[in-house]
Amino acid sequence: MRLLFSILLFTTLHVSAQVEQKRDSLNPERLEEVVVTGQINPQSVSKSVVEVKVISRKDIERQAGNTLADVLNTTLNLNITPNTSTGKSGVSLFGLDSQYFKVLIDNVPIINEEGVGNNTDLTLINLDDIERIEIVEGAMGVQYGANAVSGIINIITKKSSHNDWEITAYSQEETIGDEYEWFDKGRHIQSLKVGHNFSEAIYGNVVYTRNDFGGFYDEKQGENYELNDGLRGHEWLPKLQQNAKGLVSYNKENLNIFYRFDYLNERIERFSENVDLNENAATGTINPSALDEIYKNNRFYHHLNATGLLNTIGYNISVSYQKQTKDLERYTYRIRSQEKENIEAGEYQSRSAFFSRGTFSNIINTSKANMQLGYELTAEKGSGSSLAIVIGPGSDAITQELNNYDFFAASELQLTDRFSLRPGFRASFSNLFDTQYIGSLSAKQSLGDDWELRAILGSANRTPNYNELYTYFVDVNHNVQGNSNLNPEKGFSTFLHIKKKSSLGDGTFRLKNKLSFNYLNLNDRIELILVNQNPLEYQYNNIDSFRALGVFSENEVFYKKFKGQIGVSLQGISKVLDSRTQSNDDFLFNLQLNSNLSYNAPKLKTTFSLFFKYLGEQQQFVEKTNDQGEQEFIAGKTDPYSWMDATINKSFFDGAFTTTLGCRNLFDVTQVNTTAFEGGTHDGAPAQISLGYGRSYFLKLTYNLKL
Repeated sequence: MRLLFSILLFTTLHVSAQVEQKRDSLNPERLEEVVVTGQINPQSVSKSVVEVKVISRKDIERQAGNTLADVLNTTLNLNITPNTSTGKSGVSLFGLDSQYFKVLIDNVPIINEEGVGNNTDLTLINLDDIERIEIVEGAMGVQYGANAVSGIINIITKKSSHNDWEITAYSQEETIGDEYEWFDKGRHIQSLKVGHNFSEAIYGNVVYTRNDFGGFYDEKQGENYELNDGLRGHEWLPKLQQNAKGLVSYNKENLNIFYRFDYLNERIERFSENVDLNENAATGTINPSALDEIYKNNRFYHHLNATGLLNTIGYNISVSYQKQTKDLERYTYRIRSQEKENIEAGEYQSRSAFFSRGTFSNIINTSKANMQLGYELTAEKGSGSSLAIVIGPGSDAITQELNNYDFFAASELQLTDRFSLRPGFRASFSNLFDTQYIGSLSAKQSLGDDWELRAILGSANRTPNYNELYTYFVDVNHNVQGNSNLNPEKGFSTFLHIKKKSSLGDGTFRLKNKLSFNYLNLNDRIELILVNQNPLEYQYNNIDSFRALGVFSENEVFYKKFKGQIGVSLQGISKVLDSRTQSNDDFLFNLQLNSNLSYNAPKLKTTFSLFFKYLGEQQQFVEKTNDQGEQEFIAGKTDPYSWMDATINKSFFDGAFTTTLGCRNLFDVTQVNTTAFEGGTHDGAPAQISLGYGRSYFLKLTYNLKL
């Protein structure tokens, strides 16, 4: 890929003066995004009854984001925490982790090792073919079913082009803290995308991306270190991702069809810090070895979609088949000869799902009312769990199924010129759980002078995941079991948004201000609890609850070539731990600030950008032993920290080349101190949380050819 990029660079220097990019002069600049998430019909953000936040393609490019985690890292109310021991990223929205919100691609939930749509690792989602990202906060159970308790993230892909040919290639080199080498250290990314209009009706594209993260060494010494002093391996695990995508779309009058394919391969290497010296007393020599592991993740994604009009009925039907497997290879590594021995390999986890979603709009279509009917079908199969890693690869795993059959209806009622109402209802049938009923009610009131008021009430449930239902980890030292009698958790949320648009100086200075109030409630929360003291036995049960209460404000300012976004949020979290003999239901509050600033210098063809987020002190009740040896609940604390990224984006040769120079983690954050966690069965509570590997720098070179 690097050689390919060099060839493209050399070629363009010779032909750039001769290449004229095709411009669509008839298409005026869109002043407002058209959104599809949660809508009966696609419509502008201002007309939507549901509040939708949009991250545009330009925002993604300014940030030089390669994965969804890169782009959402500074989003208000959404926190991303990397896991250095697994290579995954944990995510929470309004204090609820990724089990409680859904990640979709073109309205289809994406599979992962723990389910469909939820618990998604955001570092596994590449953004090279993404048009925009739409985010809805709050329960969206009527439109998107189970696990959409705290919100949804919907990724909209690009399916057309104004140009006959589009070729985009880029190479990005990035340091990992202060570590960088051409092959073994740092982050190395290469990508090639080719799009073509085969006719007026048929468009297709293919994308290949390679993302090589060399790991963060810090004081560690890597794979071939042979001393048994705890310095072998990496602080952050090395990870290689390869992603291939393809799309074909057909657009003709009242019929649009597309098929999208996505294949992801990820390889994570874990080199043990423990070294067996294998001393030979007779010869006085050593032959050091270590027990190492390689994790391989494969994900296949197929999506066929058709939208159009049948008489006056608008339909949107998707059919998707997805599969994700995780393989584990364990072996003895002879460090001096760099050879593998005693290789044990096999699949330890597998998920597959057939998914279909259909909506039929304009069932009732008048100037005052519009009605939509829909269905959703999910047939999911799974085997193995995260605990299967302990048991070992290739062990027998029982395949289980979870099937959902949902039907929903929503309508938009324009009761007056300024007031609209949107009720919704869903019934969810399952092979494992009782029928679930979900409702929602949204309202929008235009108050005049560019004032808008939105109120959204919604419910959603979270279905138990595979581990909670089917875990069976019983040996001499452990007894941890799932519970097939679990009930879905029941969630409810209400949001109130007040928005105002203002302009001064004939529109030279523009403001968009939003003040929001939120409340989330979750009952029957599933927790792993002690069910027998002697011998110790643990089982998952519906027992705890959760509440979140807060206020946040998001504001945008536009002045000539300057654009700024500033947000502030104060959220209180209350966890009622009925699973404990003691508990405390007090609200613990956390302050967040974020900003996204950019300045465009047209004469220099350069954009300067800053991305900032501040997380105040976070608190969580934990059970500790006091000086008298008694158990009590105290408010553990995680220290506050600030995160900032900066980029400079410059184009050359009429946009044929773009260079992005940037710095991530300007404040050099690595770890923060915490007392907000309890110890596990065999280890103590962590004293620090890893957040980053220090200040890093990157250079991205992009080639664009449009014919």
